[in-house]
Amino acid sequence: MKNLLVELQTEELPPKALLKLSRAFADGIAKHLGQQHFLTEESVVAPYGSPRRLAVRITNVLEKSPDEAFAQKLVPVRVGLTPEGEATPALTKKMAALGIQCDVSALKRVQDGKNEQLVFEGVRPGVELKDGLQTALEYAVKHLPIPKVMTYQLADGTTTVSFVRPVRHLTALYGEDVVPVSLFGLEAGRVTAGHRFHATAPVEIASADAYEDAMKAAYVDPCFAHRRETIVNALLEHAKQLDAEPIMPEDLLEEVTALTEWPVVYESSFEEEFLQVPEECLILTMQLNQKYFALRDRSGKLMNRFLLVSQLIAKDGGKAISEGNARVVRARLADAKFFYEQDLKETLESRVEGLKHVVYHNKLGSQLERMHRVEALSGLIAQMIGADKAHAERASRLAKADLRTLMVGEFPELQGIMGEYYARHDREADDVALAIREHYQPRYAGDELPSGPASLSAALADKLETLIGLFGINQMPTGEKDPFALRRHALGVLRMLIEKKLDVTLNALVDAAWSVEQNVAGVVDNREALLGFFADRLRVMLRDQGYSAQEVDAVLALRPGRLLELPLRLAAVRAFMALPESEALTAANKRIGNILKKVEGEIAQDVDAALLVEPAEQALYAALSTIEPEVDTLYAAGEYEKMLAATAKLRAPVDAFFEDVMVNAEDLRLRANRQALLGRLYRVMNRIAEISRLAK
Repeated sequence: MKNLLVELQTEELPPKALLKLSRAFADGIAKHLGQQHFLTEESVVAPYGSPRRLAVRITNVLEKSPDEAFAQKLVPVRVGLTPEGEATPALTKKMAALGIQCDVSALKRVQDGKNEQLVFEGVRPGVELKDGLQTALEYAVKHLPIPKVMTYQLADGTTTVSFVRPVRHLTALYGEDVVPVSLFGLEAGRVTAGHRFHATAPVEIASADAYEDAMKAAYVDPCFAHRRETIVNALLEHAKQLDAEPIMPEDLLEEVTALTEWPVVYESSFEEEFLQVPEECLILTMQLNQKYFALRDRSGKLMNRFLLVSQLIAKDGGKAISEGNARVVRARLADAKFFYEQDLKETLESRVEGLKHVVYHNKLGSQLERMHRVEALSGLIAQMIGADKAHAERASRLAKADLRTLMVGEFPELQGIMGEYYARHDREADDVALAIREHYQPRYAGDELPSGPASLSAALADKLETLIGLFGINQMPTGEKDPFALRRHALGVLRMLIEKKLDVTLNALVDAAWSVEQNVAGVVDNREALLGFFADRLRVMLRDQGYSAQEVDAVLALRPGRLLELPLRLAAVRAFMALPESEALTAANKRIGNILKKVEGEIAQDVDAALLVEPAEQALYAALSTIEPEVDTLYAAGEYEKMLAATAKLRAPVDAFFEDVMVNAEDLRLRANRQALLGRLYRVMNRIAEISRLAK
């Protein structure tokens, strides 16, 4: 066994797709070679990806795959053999098609259901690595997640191929030997290209194991993870020298890593006057347009200095690069400053009417029409949760006005953020301005929730109006498709209700949303479907938080209206299941539920003590009568764990009841009374969750 290296050296690959492409290329080759049994348990796959190459190195690769025993079904015996045991034309034709040459006496007979089959058992010879790698390479290339395919002509001037970018070199080494494979009109060799500027001569790779060192000598670090680590360490070191903290979002780090083969970090700056512009504008300008890393001082204030990642080793220490980037960013920041100053000349209120020119949905009207619905709904929700109705409505009225500003037109990512700045400039109330920013929250999984009552009212209204409207025109998510992010909206609503402990039911919120949305032409009442959608999202959310399917199912089976209680109910169920009595009580509960389901007619609410003739049912009645007041008190106080723990005392009388008492007695009065006793027991035990669903 030796180690294998495969590299495609290309023109510049799309940076935002590079990491995914490099992993898929390595996984595709490794997967296909593994399926052909070229790899062992000790084989290690190392993917490489840089701006101009996709590569993979795999250790412990076999030179030839092992011979493989196989069994091939042919035809049923009755079809394949004559009464004399000779091969029929059907069998002969089948064997010829499969390339099987042997005497029929060598075929085995295997019982397959009702038929007896003729089976050929043989050994499939192993495959040479050159053949296995050729198919693996073609498989990997075919299955790459290419965002946009490029078509180009090969060197012969006549053949046209399609790939993510033109391929210039194909390298395939097994140890020190070239593997004779081909792709895109290229024959594999050991020559590739180094850094575009610092190593212009061809680079020869001596062996698979020499790849990394040879590339680094040519100023190319082929390992994506190592380049990222180099960039992060350099950014932190430069920031430390400036007594600063770099702002390093993961997306920007990944993109810059994909843009550089030999990363070098330099420092630059811009004029302090630009710091008068909201920092979000400056940071976004630097990150999106220039791929720069902004800096904060130790107090958290944005500095007029930034760091940039280049792949050039400057002879002058980076002075020219720093000055050049300072000139570029100055023009960008000047644009941002201009947008901001122009936007301040008009109030948010004056921009509201312009929302009629912004289409929300062709069946649901303009953003202005939608704004009026959200404004009305936020007022209703504010009354439900104890928020300032006027402030909630005002925030919702102005929430989308910044869509008509120059800054948000240039940077849509700043919607809501700029709205807050402009609202404060217009001297709107503090909670109104904050709600304009926060009404989009949570924007993604794990994002912060709106902080105050007005923000919560506006955020709930914005999301619920979206949900009720789009469900009303049958635009629900299907499969993995969710173009309007309705799952995210639903999870946001659920998180606000639970984590902010809002004492309002989901049904009441959905009804309020419908009361506003029902006036839109063409919208139908799909509240039941929407509530089912919420229930599905709630199950997913709780499972993601670590609760088991049984725990979630047991609690949600009761359809609790006040979602703020869910964490308490789930904690109580988990604590109950840790008790030694839980297994017996959940099983008994399931049995009780099955008995009560079969009862025809209504079950009496009251138990007649005079009809309790068996000692076991008398004992259960006495235990219930003792525990029920305690359970009621604990339930009213929200002490759910203690309440379920109290029911554990019922184990002994419940066990005795089912051991000694016949529920379906022939005396109909006794039967009805025992059913009433079980109904009372069931109600006591299932106030927090449907305990029977926890039974094993």
